Amino acid sequence: MFFHSSPSSQTLILRSFRTLISLSSNPITLFTPTHHALPHFHQTLTRFSHSSPIATADRQFSGFSPNGVIGKWVSSFSSAPSVPAAAVVECDEQVKGVEDESDDVVDEDVKPPIPVKAYFFSTSVNLKELMDQNRPNYIQPTSRMTNYVVLRFGDTKPESIGLGASLSGSDNVYMVVFQYGSVVLFNTREHETERYLKIVKEHASGELSEQEMRKDEYEVKEKPTLETWMEGGLDYIMLQYLNIDGIRTIGSVLGQSVALDYYVRQVDGMVGEFTDINRGMEKTGTFTMKRKKLFQLVGKANSNLADVILKLGLFERSDIAWKDAKYAQIWEYLRDEFELTQRFASLDFKLKFVEHNIRFLQEILQNRKSDFLEWLIIILIGAEILISVYDIAHKSVTAL
Repeated sequence: MFFHSSPSSQTLILRSFRTLISLSSNPITLFTPTHHALPHFHQTLTRFSHSSPIATADRQFSGFSPNGVIGKWVSSFSSAPSVPAAAVVECDEQVKGVEDESDDVVDEDVKPPIPVKAYFFSTSVNLKELMDQNRPNYIQPTSRMTNYVVLRFGDTKPESIGLGASLSGSDNVYMVVFQYGSVVLFNTREHETERYLKIVKEHASGELSEQEMRKDEYEVKEKPTLETWMEGGLDYIMLQYLNIDGIRTIGSVLGQSVALDYYVRQVDGMVGEFTDINRGMEKTGTFTMKRKKLFQLVGKANSNLADVILKLGLFERSDIAWKDAKYAQIWEYLRDEFELTQRFASLDFKLKFVEHNIRFLQEILQNRKSDFLEWLIIILIGAEILISVYDIAHKSVTAL
């Protein structure tokens, strides 16, 4: 009589069946159990006899004795016809299939992932105007940080996301807007993203082109039964629950990361420009850069470094992370995940390369200017000498 069984019971049945087939093909190696292995063997046979629908001799093991039962099994298998190897292979494939199915069981405790999208499309946002025009959506801050605001769209009734509540599957959208131009969206659908970004663009200045705008995506998963507070994964972080402080903490790191990507690309452009100048100097022995262009590069390099350190606050710890070790764990994990420290070190190294080239080119331009002034003085002295000679010659002629 067949019955519906779980993947684990199916695995046990198929494994037992595979064992019987293998033993039937080689009865000599069937049983050489030691005295200590007999009880375990008895448990295995008994478990198989009660769980396998294909076993018909299950009642024979109710009164187990090492000599009697083993002798019966050896005699029965020695007289049974050998089973082809293909049957054993087929049985192995079935066992593996059932094991794979049991491995693919979905963890029902994990809620649907919460998409997180980070954008950097301007160099400055007027947070006061943004907050005034979206007062019903504004969420009061819980820290002293003033370089960002959090807005909630959807159900704007006062509520607390956290213990017992879940952002996944809800209609609420959370938007973290930073003064330096980054916007981080939580739980937005792809077709709704542009609508929320337009709300910020109305109060943004220094808007970037489509090629310069930077974007990044991430995921947050909630699992209330998680043994630890958080676990990291590939392009996602799993938390017991996500609340407003978690949104602020995750948003701060993603906002810094996507903005840092923009500044790194700006510095990469300057490095490429100086690389072309150096290659031209290698071929021609000179360069044609004007002093105004060089000064513009100096200002661009200095402003980029200042923006990364001051505006982004790359080395300032989040107030929420200072207050609660749970959010400090998230903050430190994400900074390590997005390699903020390493990327800034690379940016700083590139800026030093740019600074070295700027200093070198400034010295060349200064030498050019000095050479020009020296030649101008020589020309003036020569002109004065010629005038003096002409005046002496003229006076001599008139005296005669």
